[in-house]
Amino acid sequence: MYECGKCVLSPNWSVWSLGDGQPPEEIDKQIETLPLSTLLIEKPQSGSINVGGDINFVAKVEAKDLLRKPTIKWFKGKWMDLASKTGKHLQLKESFDRFTKIHTFEMRIIKAKENYAGNYRCEVNYKDKFDSCSFDLEIKGFSEGQDDAGELDFSGLLKHREHKQEEVSEVDVWEILKNARPDEYEKIAFTYGITDLRGLLKRLKKTKKEEKKSEAFAKRLEPAYQVDKGGKIRLVVDLADPTVELKWYKNGQEIRSTPKYIFEHKGIQRIMVINNCQINDDAAYSVTAGEEKCTTELFVKELPVNIVKKLEPVKTTVNERIELECEVSEEGAKVKWMKNGVEVPTGVRSRYRVKSEGTKHWLIIDDATKDDTGTYSLMATGGTTEAHVQVDLKPLKILMDLQSVTVLLGQPLKLNCEIYPGNVLGRWYKNGQLIQPSERLSIIHRTKNHSLDIESSTIHDAGDYTFVPEGYTQTLSAKVHIIDPPRVHLEALNVPDDTVTIVAGNKLRLEIPISGEPAPRVVWMKGERVILDSGNRVRAETFADHTCLTIDIAEREDTGNYKIVLQNEAGEDTASVKIKVVGKTLYPEKTMFAWVMALEIVPYFRKKKQSSRWMRLNFDLCKETTFEPKKMIEGVPMYYANILSEYINTNHYLHLIRLLAVTSEPTMLVVDDVTDTTVTMKWRPPDTIGAAGLDGYQVEYCIEGTDEWIHANKELIEKTRYTITGLPVEAKILVRIKAINAAGASPPRTTQHSILVKEVIEPPKIRIPRHLKQTYIRKVGEVVNLVMPFVGKPRPKVNWLKEGQPIDQTISIRNSDCDSIMFIRKAERKHSGKYELSVQVENHIDTAMLDIQIVDLPGPPQAVKIEEVWGNNVALDWNPPKDNGNAPIIGYTIQKADKKTMEWYTCIEHYHRTCITISDLVVGNEYFFRIYSENMVGLSESATATKDSALIVKEGLQLKIPEYNDRDFTEPPIFTQPLINTFAIAGYNATLNCSVRANPRPKVIWMKNKITIIDDPRYRMFSNQGVCTLEIRKPSPFDGGVYTCKAINDLGEAQVDCKLEVKGGFTFFELMKRGVPLHLIDKYMNESKTSEKSESEKKGSI
Repeated sequence: MYECGKCVLSPNWSVWSLGDGQPPEEIDKQIETLPLSTLLIEKPQSGSINVGGDINFVAKVEAKDLLRKPTIKWFKGKWMDLASKTGKHLQLKESFDRFTKIHTFEMRIIKAKENYAGNYRCEVNYKDKFDSCSFDLEIKGFSEGQDDAGELDFSGLLKHREHKQEEVSEVDVWEILKNARPDEYEKIAFTYGITDLRGLLKRLKKTKKEEKKSEAFAKRLEPAYQVDKGGKIRLVVDLADPTVELKWYKNGQEIRSTPKYIFEHKGIQRIMVINNCQINDDAAYSVTAGEEKCTTELFVKELPVNIVKKLEPVKTTVNERIELECEVSEEGAKVKWMKNGVEVPTGVRSRYRVKSEGTKHWLIIDDATKDDTGTYSLMATGGTTEAHVQVDLKPLKILMDLQSVTVLLGQPLKLNCEIYPGNVLGRWYKNGQLIQPSERLSIIHRTKNHSLDIESSTIHDAGDYTFVPEGYTQTLSAKVHIIDPPRVHLEALNVPDDTVTIVAGNKLRLEIPISGEPAPRVVWMKGERVILDSGNRVRAETFADHTCLTIDIAEREDTGNYKIVLQNEAGEDTASVKIKVVGKTLYPEKTMFAWVMALEIVPYFRKKKQSSRWMRLNFDLCKETTFEPKKMIEGVPMYYANILSEYINTNHYLHLIRLLAVTSEPTMLVVDDVTDTTVTMKWRPPDTIGAAGLDGYQVEYCIEGTDEWIHANKELIEKTRYTITGLPVEAKILVRIKAINAAGASPPRTTQHSILVKEVIEPPKIRIPRHLKQTYIRKVGEVVNLVMPFVGKPRPKVNWLKEGQPIDQTISIRNSDCDSIMFIRKAERKHSGKYELSVQVENHIDTAMLDIQIVDLPGPPQAVKIEEVWGNNVALDWNPPKDNGNAPIIGYTIQKADKKTMEWYTCIEHYHRTCITISDLVVGNEYFFRIYSENMVGLSESATATKDSALIVKEGLQLKIPEYNDRDFTEPPIFTQPLINTFAIAGYNATLNCSVRANPRPKVIWMKNKITIIDDPRYRMFSNQGVCTLEIRKPSPFDGGVYTCKAINDLGEAQVDCKLEVKGGFTFFELMKRGVPLHLIDKYMNESKTSEKSESEKKGSI
């Protein structure tokens, strides 16, 4: 139970009472719940014990984020601190566990008494953090008659009252309620079994309560007072006996006279004035006069803190500094920062920092991430302001793209790329599957560089590799080709000397394993002749892992060395196999040749050149004079002779003949290009060339509707592409190609459809290279050479623009049929921008955009200053440079120098923020600091240094030199000695003097009759040490009048006047001699006479 004077709060019954009691209508109002715990991890729990028993209450605080021990206080009721009540009935203990980092605080009550019951509170403080917890203690088995209140009878300290023992049967409960305090209502209802307490209280309110007369106080304090924060309150009591000693108390502690608490005596009135009321002045006050006490409650009303300057929305990128600034109406006001409705943590390890200075409050996030996006709000007692913070990823710039590579099998494989910003993570994929690091494969990320390394590549490492930056949609891709030099594995034949022997007439199938990646191209050769896979009796076939040579019916002529040639991207390999055919050669009966050789000789025999063996062509005598030999071999020279008997007559040789054949027709004849007067054709060589070889090609064309074939080329051509020129426009032609060798022309290959001689319009299409699809970055002074390929027919028109304007003359453009080249010999900052390339063919246009960024070194930072110096630490602050070199600032380099040596040392490099704390400085040294800015090009050429130095002073010996304000000596003119009315004698010099004080020095002007005296030789003006003098040389009566001295400076002006009279005068002759007009002379003479007459009268009267 909270108890203080006449103000009672019972947490069990939720009833507030102020002064004589609370209106019953407000009994049901609920007390606001306390804020959630931020320090206590274990709170004290309510408990109950019997009279004389012991009980412990334990509170625990976690110290992981705390730099020192928190402060804990135990209270009973609302105000009474239990720290001063420790003794035989109350003990307070505390301990700390170094392993769990937990502070344990314990309150132990020993031999509890009945008046120990009530509400207790535990409060924990650590810097700006606060936490509290309330709990109840119930004492069972006590009687109403005990008088020993013990050391914890706190209500007895405020007001001493004796409990009157009355029997229930003889007591009127209504009278008891009327005379009882409001905090005793519940106890009386419980004691006497009252069930309708609410109804009794309503009746009690309607009855008039008789006030008891006090012997000491003629007028008591009001039940409660209220004052605004910062205001003044007067607590007044009237004494019945003015001689009684009076004492004032605050929460039971006596109040002494101070400038804050002033005591006044006015007759029987005793007044206590509380000046500049603050929140801690909200308490229970009491005054004692003899044995009587009068209490009251003072409530300090805190004015609402209004929002003066609202939060502003912030949109930034990751790794940047975010500052949310708000201004409130009162200095030192407590505010609460929220993010998405949840309070922002501001502990030692928190990413958020809260700063306040006067009425301004800041929430600072030094290194922003995407998770910091949200709605931030500041809550004050007078309102709330909120703003949205959007943190986006920095634009991704690809500094170096992935490049497709070709690697030999077993060699290291490395893929790398460079992107900006450098702290972006990423994932590697191969053929769409995520790649995980292993012993053979490593993934490395160093600032902007991302690399994938494989120690020894295998065939399975080939494929499409993709790098995906985390959080971005852009990807980088490359292809990896694994190649292996080809190899022939002859050892698989398992034959001596690589020689294969076969009997003539049998079938030979020779399989030889081969390897290589990609699959090698296999060529079988016997001598200079290539064995094709389309051969009939002898053919070569190639499969995935082996090659095969097949001879269906082996002949003696098949004996010889066969060469195998393997070729692929990685290299070439050759091997030789020797085939030996033994036994009789059998000729197939159905061997036909493509030629006919007629000889008028009988009988017929043939003999190979360089061979002594004759072979008989006919077994039956030939009676005809012609004969058609069969099974002839192309390209083999032979002798033919006839025989008249059974023996060969070597003297009858006829002719040496070599049989040749034409090639097969050319293949794959297609149209390559067509213009208004030309047609370009291309084709492939014939499948079968033969022993006669290939001399060239003959191109012929025929206009549709005619049968005349026209030779397009006068001489044979060796290339498989030819352009037919001089054709009529919009004519339709047919084209055929013949292969020519020594045996003649091959069958022609003719186009299947007629060709229209008219140029086909192909819409233009710009093919932007991959590295130009993102921003193209180059340094100042480097060469820029960009090639933009395109297609389109007829030749497109090419135009370049920079941001809608023609390009600079320093940029060279070279155009061709298939590309356009932009060349800058020496790049400058002005060349940065967006370039537009347009390619037009008639009404068809294609455009492409190029973003070129020319970067340079940045300028130095701005406004480098020392914010604060404490201990051996210095806080620096600066602004980004005006010129960032056309590239983002990626960091700063901070250097320090001792004032004695002025040698600069680097403190930190690549620092991203614009404020830093330099620590570990040497005590007694004085330091200067300078800062370089850095972008992707490098450090700025110069640095910005601090104007002031930072002196590291040893703590405890720091001398604070008092600051003296310079006295302001400036003042407006003041005349310390005025001018005095003066009489002068005509013809004798007269002077007028005065003194003036002013700062800055004033300008002095003399006037006569309010007319400034300028360059008059009859007057001389002096000024020395503030004394101003006007000398009038030989004055005459005309020099009389009112003279004025005026002093003027920037702060004001002042003037003094005096009257000058000149006695004596001139004769009529002297005035005429001086050139004075007659009317003035007449006037002067009359005035002189009048003055002489008046003077004589004065003398006669005397």
